[in-house]
Amino acid sequence: MSDFKSNPFYMRIFGDYALFTDPMTKGGGEKFTYQVPSYQAIKGIVEACYWKPTLYYVIDSIKVINPIKTETKGILSPMKNGSKDLNYYTYLKNVEYLVKFHFIWNDNRMDLSHDRNEIKHEQILLRSMQKGGRRDVFLGTRECIGHIERIRKEDYECSKSYYEGENISLGVMFHSFVYPDEAYDDATTGILMSNFHPVVMINGEIKFLKPKDCTIKHSLGDYSFKNFNNSNFMSVDELLDIYEKEGVEDDDFDECTS
Repeated sequence: MSDFKSNPFYMRIFGDYALFTDPMTKGGGEKFTYQVPSYQAIKGIVEACYWKPTLYYVIDSIKVINPIKTETKGILSPMKNGSKDLNYYTYLKNVEYLVKFHFIWNDNRMDLSHDRNEIKHEQILLRSMQKGGRRDVFLGTRECIGHIERIRKEDYECSKSYYEGENISLGVMFHSFVYPDEAYDDATTGILMSNFHPVVMINGEIKFLKPKDCTIKHSLGDYSFKNFNNSNFMSVDELLDIYEKEGVEDDDFDECTS
């Protein structure tokens, strides 16, 4: 196992609406959001900014900046017989989160060890955050468009949450999936695993456990992962060259990520 751990990165995520669906509410066609995003939802947003199979992102913590407000909307869903059915979706409204995260090398991808260049991955990630990400950002579901921007350590630490001074238990929540290329022991090799864990927000901040430390785990069945080769994989050296040729540069990126 590699002991490598990158410098911490900081990101602001915001949007008009979000729907981090509680899986317990999906059975009847209705959807009700969790009060806060799950670890997996934040990890997906970070990966939409910049991802390569060489990396494995670890979400350290988030700060909930705005008050938690919900809004219920009636949604017409198409049926197989051509008719429509009215369902009710409950969204979070006017959300803003500050995220602290880092990356490590994916030890299940030793075939990509030649792509392990910390500085170049760091530079591409910082530039991608500065430009709002490389892919569309969704806050839990496709109809909830999100936005991201790079912030610094002092922005994260000095920002005040609406819930400053409060200790709030949010109950057991879905935490994350563990895919086969993220397996950490024999029990998670070759299967898809889901994790659940009690979540507590202290002073508006949630400090996440790592997936392997979650207390409730479910095996969802066999699962394989994608193989990469020269036809579907671009090295970090080539990718950074493209960024620099296209002028995605800023002297600000030479500074420490923290």
